[in-house]
Amino acid sequence: MTKDEHINYWVKTAGNDIEAMQDIFNAGRYDWALFVGHLALEKILKAHWVKNNTKSFPPKIHDLVKLADESAFDLSDANKEFLLEVNDFNLEARYPDYKMDFHKKCSKEFAANYLKKIRDFYYVLSGKLK
Repeated sequence: MTKDEHINYWVKTAGNDIEAMQDIFNAGRYDWALFVGHLALEKILKAHWVKNNTKSFPPKIHDLVKLADESAFDLSDANKEFLLEVNDFNLEARYPDYKMDFHKKCSKEFAANYLKKIRDFYYVLSGKLK
């Protein structure tokens, strides 16, 4: 695959995840909606990583802040803090020792607030790829 094909792969799968995130939220699975929101941001950041690096394969990591740093983004402190918070959705939804506490914390309002922020950040990142 060419560099552009790799970027398009990450963009397309990130877009699919943004749509799935909303569907999962609408189904009342708020913890999983946040998990998929993390995946969407991870994938759009990986598109940036491929765009801004010489290699076509981004690192196999899930740390959004590290991906943003390695993609040459100059993050504000607020954006860095936001990505750190979203990083927790990956860990807390995935691992059993965190899962139940995370599930209890994920009310409809909590999830809706973060999903809006995730969606907004996703669209900013998507726009910077053009």
